Amino acid sequence: MADDEGGQHRQSRLFTDDDGDFDAERAREESLPVEDGEVIDTDQLADHQRYVEGRGIYDERNRVNDLTGKEWKYATKSVIAESYPPALQHDLRSEHGGQKPPRLCAELIGRFSKAGDTVLDPFAGVGGTLLGASLCEHEGTGLREAIGFERNRRWIELYETALERENEERRERGEPPLAGQEMRHGDCADLIDEIDDGSVDLLLTDVPYWHMDELEQTRNERATRESKLGAFDAAAAPDEGDGEETAADEGTATETDAETETGTKAEWLEDMAAKFERFTDAVAPDGHLVVFIGDMYREQSYEFLSADLARAIESTAPVTLAANLIWYDPTKDLHVYGYPFSFVPSMVHQNVLVFRPETDS
Repeated sequence: MADDEGGQHRQSRLFTDDDGDFDAERAREESLPVEDGEVIDTDQLADHQRYVEGRGIYDERNRVNDLTGKEWKYATKSVIAESYPPALQHDLRSEHGGQKPPRLCAELIGRFSKAGDTVLDPFAGVGGTLLGASLCEHEGTGLREAIGFERNRRWIELYETALERENEERRERGEPPLAGQEMRHGDCADLIDEIDDGSVDLLLTDVPYWHMDELEQTRNERATRESKLGAFDAAAAPDEGDGEETAADEGTATETDAETETGTKAEWLEDMAAKFERFTDAVAPDGHLVVFIGDMYREQSYEFLSADLARAIESTAPVTLAANLIWYDPTKDLHVYGYPFSFVPSMVHQNVLVFRPETDS
């Protein structure tokens, strides 16, 4: 064993194979902490640092999340290039055209909260955020408590049924069940008054588009009749959509996607800004507000809804835009728009706006 000048044993001794190269397997067998092919010298760690096996060095001063430095570095990438295969009763949840993959939600929850924190989704839909918060117990750094607001009872029933079926399958596989989260029925403008100021650590949501809530109900009428929420035949799939874990047609919009009048968009932005002003009161000073919003291409022009919404929220709510992440799904189906006369993009990404509450300090 090699000692340092003070005689203290150092765990940083390198193990080599017959060729003189570093032998990571042997180092692990000797229970030495290894990261990126090198042995971590734990003697050099500060009092506020500790090595987490297989994850790297965790700094206990971290107030944002439970990630190690290695994980934090990866999480700072501004593009999430990830496809999420249908899972967690996707066949049921995909009836809602704007649902997001629970594992994507879990990843964002892991970036912007700590184990035991409270997560709020004021536009909860079929509960992607809630399922993501539960997944964190088994596939992340720890369970988060989540609260969802949803004014459509059908989506609440769908979330509850999907959770029940998922847990039945998990038990059959010998896996622990996902924790149930709290879904409250009603308008978020009213329900937010029930949340104590500063009691939410992370707000994670996918905002509605103009009058999309009403359009969702119309577009899914036949699917609702077919699925019969009490029975949920697994073979019954939505009669529209491509089955992907993305918002329905959020990229290239058609005439039915949104009102054409400019005033409608302005009213939508004003309404969202007013709601987020109230939502921010519920978020802790060191918390975050994370918002999904897709841009649109319609009538041969772009609608940069992400920029419009960010400006509207910042101008009204006491928050600062801290980041704009991009979720890019490389497996999303492409459509032949405009061929062969005009180039029209197939949107395969979503914007994820990250806000921080403003503080006096």
